Amino acid sequence: MNALQEIKVLDEYRIWLRFDDGFESIVDLKPLLNRGIALELLDSTHFIKVDIESGGGLAWENGFDVCPNSLRELADKKVHVE
Repeated sequence: MNALQEIKVLDEYRIWLRFDDGFESIVDLKPLLNRGIALELLDSTHFIKVDIESGGGLAWENGFDVCPNSLRELADKKVHVE
């Protein structure tokens, strides 16, 4: 499974992720915030209120979430963070 173990919110809608297998990456989530309830997260005061949900993905108070498998796909496209 690709569950998240730790996250850190960075600037410009980016989040540092550490998965349960130790893989680390920084992903840009702004492309996902273009419609529906996700638009609310373009307000950074809402975006920073992210947490790891029970299934290992990201979730916000407004109900928007991103599953861990999708996050891993995004993360795998990025350079591994040392």
